[in-house]
Amino acid sequence: MTDRACFLLHLRPELVEEYLAVHQEVWPEVLSRSGWRNYSLFLRREDGLVVGYCEADDFAAATAAMEREDVSARWEATMSRFFAPAAAGDGTVRERERLQEYFHLA
Repeated sequence: MTDRACFLLHLRPELVEEYLAVHQEVWPEVLSRSGWRNYSLFLRREDGLVVGYCEADDFAAATAAMEREDVSARWEATMSRFFAPAAAGDGTVRERERLQEYFHLA
């Protein structure tokens, strides 16, 4: 069975264009090597909301495999400046907010 994941990211609105430019040279081989597939990102430009979607046989295992990749750590460190502070106002980058799937029509 395929595990589908949908998540939200919140960009700093003033950095949206630069964020998009960086994504012109992404390393898809690392994603597929880790077990992620059908990975998509969608953007609402006016407020920097990003909706991500991907599939994996086991999303938790694929995420753990991605975290073991050195290139993934470097990518995450580079990308962290693009994300808005957490809603709590503590200045930390908000983690991905995974959404609960409650309906699916195949």
